Amino acid sequence: MELAPSILSADFAHLAGQIQAAERGGATVIHVDVMDGHFVPNITIGPPVVASLRKVTRLPLDCHLMIENPDEFIPALAEAGANWVSVHYEACRHLHRSLELIAQHGMKPAVVINPATRVNLLIDILPMVHHVLVMSVNPGFGGQKFIPFSLEKVRHLCAIRAELGLEYRVEVDGGVAPDTVAQVVEAGADLLVAGHAIFGDGHPEENARRLLLMARAAASPPSKQGTKHSGPRKNVRENGRPLYRTTGKRKSLLRGSTV
Repeated sequence: MELAPSILSADFAHLAGQIQAAERGGATVIHVDVMDGHFVPNITIGPPVVASLRKVTRLPLDCHLMIENPDEFIPALAEAGANWVSVHYEACRHLHRSLELIAQHGMKPAVVINPATRVNLLIDILPMVHHVLVMSVNPGFGGQKFIPFSLEKVRHLCAIRAELGLEYRVEVDGGVAPDTVAQVVEAGADLLVAGHAIFGDGHPEENARRLLLMARAAASPPSKQGTKHSGPRKNVRENGRPLYRTTGKRKSLLRGSTV
């Protein structure tokens, strides 16, 4: 279980200090939201700020690209010191190529899905990714209300990971706070992005420590987190509808699935 504070909600006048405080509170990843004002209705930061962040923390910089044409910025992010780069399924014309480009530049590739995007669209590229980021709000702004049906996407991804023997992690971003973190963890997420809940009141160290303790308390044994499955026949589902069935080692996609 890891906590990745999102600097979107931090005080940019004291950004280094706020990151260091969150780190003291137990954060092990720093989440960096890159927005262009086109793919999402907001503008934030780019590679120069990532380079500045690299100077003040040794933690992995998890750069979430909410931009059009993300391939154009991948080399600059690598040079700036980014460690993980996630691109939106909805923004990439050639997702496989984008993920390969991230890996070729020495960074961990990840894919992001918006609330209205179905998990089964990712099946073919899941072996390529370090993690899948499930947006539990519509991207663009911090402090939004958590969308409950995102939990089904998390469960679905955990089930697919177990059935296919993959190792990607599941990250959740949007509305992760004291009143939702237990649900997110129980669904199977192992990377938690939180912005307003960490930085919103100016006490990132205390907030990070408290949220991480709540997450760990809610964590189930591995066998209940979608990492282990037993029995001869199972269905992988999203929103109650089957994606594929397995019988022993045989797996087949269900044609016409709408999930």
